[in-house]
Amino acid sequence: MLVDMVDAYCESIAFSAAQCGQLFAAARALGLPVRLHTEQISNIGGSRMAASHGALACDHLEYTREDDVVELARAGTVAVMLPIAWYVLADPQLPPIDLLRVHGVPMAVASDANPGSAPGASLQTAMHMARRLFGMTGTEVLDGATRHAARAVNLAATHGRLAPGYRADFAVWSVGSLDELGYWIGFNPCSMVVRHGEIVLERDA
Repeated sequence: MLVDMVDAYCESIAFSAAQCGQLFAAARALGLPVRLHTEQISNIGGSRMAASHGALACDHLEYTREDDVVELARAGTVAVMLPIAWYVLADPQLPPIDLLRVHGVPMAVASDANPGSAPGASLQTAMHMARRLFGMTGTEVLDGATRHAARAVNLAATHGRLAPGYRADFAVWSVGSLDELGYWIGFNPCSMVVRHGEIVLERDA
């Protein structure tokens, strides 16, 4: 299959909520899941529109309001935190972490690696920033980089957990506690990478 989902950028400098809504309606009619980048620098109704189409995830969400969060929770949409993009744009508006917690919206964590607003490909850096800049807990960051991240890209049935029946793709990090996920900068504690159940990287921590 050439297409596994449809993504869009809904923003005042990009596509409107109505335009993205037309795209999502067409995608859903074809049986394709949808996700959205939205509310990074303004709020033009993107997350609410995405929720109405049962979006897998909405990324950024700095300008998301509580009524939007309620709709995301109702739709089961994952909120994807992209702290590297937030840091690079230097916008003072933080995503509504507390509201997402209160309403039970799962939070994923990702790098958003792109040359426009997030020139950083390190998931570890994104995890560190989510911990330090967004105030997420160690558990939230770990869940955000594993099971919630898998859910955000429609892989929750096969990825994101160490459990029978799930694909054995994982990294081993030599850390003493979850708090270290938000501690190290410029040091990679990864000591092993397993892909398809086979060790593809192993080194001293």
